[in-house]
Amino acid sequence: MTNTRDNDTQKHSENLIVFADSGADIEEAEWLAQRLSVEITWDKSNAEHADLMLRLDADGLSLVSGELVLRGDFTHMLPRLRPANLQRELLVRAAKIKNADYTLKAVDATAGLGEDALLLAAAGFSVQLYEYDPVIAALLRDALRRAAELPELAEIVGRMQLLEEDSLAALPQLATAPDVILLDPMFPERQKSALIKKKFQLLQKLERPCADEIELVNAAVAAHPRKVVIKRPLKGPYLAGRKPSYSLKGKAIRYDCLVLP
Repeated sequence: MTNTRDNDTQKHSENLIVFADSGADIEEAEWLAQRLSVEITWDKSNAEHADLMLRLDADGLSLVSGELVLRGDFTHMLPRLRPANLQRELLVRAAKIKNADYTLKAVDATAGLGEDALLLAAAGFSVQLYEYDPVIAALLRDALRRAAELPELAEIVGRMQLLEEDSLAALPQLATAPDVILLDPMFPERQKSALIKKKFQLLQKLERPCADEIELVNAAVAAHPRKVVIKRPLKGPYLAGRKPSYSLKGKAIRYDCLVLP
């Protein structure tokens, strides 16, 4: 299998710069630039010419491209984490395992900025988050670090473990089978949408679309979970053409659930 992490790092080095702004942790900025194999600058005028900029300041890490700014942040999720609201979340309902009297284990195989994983962790799951893209992983790691300092989020993110690797290779090698695997792949057709949210405009500068749907589903099934939960556009086709055991539908998305023997 192609080393996607090396490919993604090489791709980012061509159009990305790390900008250590006022209040930045200098050691962290230097470590990040070295990890991503990109240039670092302390001069804002230099950073402004970059197509993509990772800006590190006293408030944490953000990805900047022109007027678009993306920062991993879980605080806006707090209203959704209230018990009454959480139980109504479509993902929480889709991932539910009946009559479980132990701590359930979930794997978010396409973590992104971790918002879906946060919902699962708030619902009591222990969650492993896989993110292969080094820039997105850096944003997620920073969001987890800041959330761990907040009393209302610390316990929840304490159940979240970030793994910076490709889930396609990792899933079949898991030592123990998780209860639930969540898949939320990006697809080429999403990039053509005129209504796409701003944060996804930035994410799509980084993420490669899902090129092999069958490979992704097979990797999840090979991990022998009790259930695979697949996030899809409401009217989108089944992932890899695989009909789910059942689906839960919302206004814009649905969750296709594969219940495995």
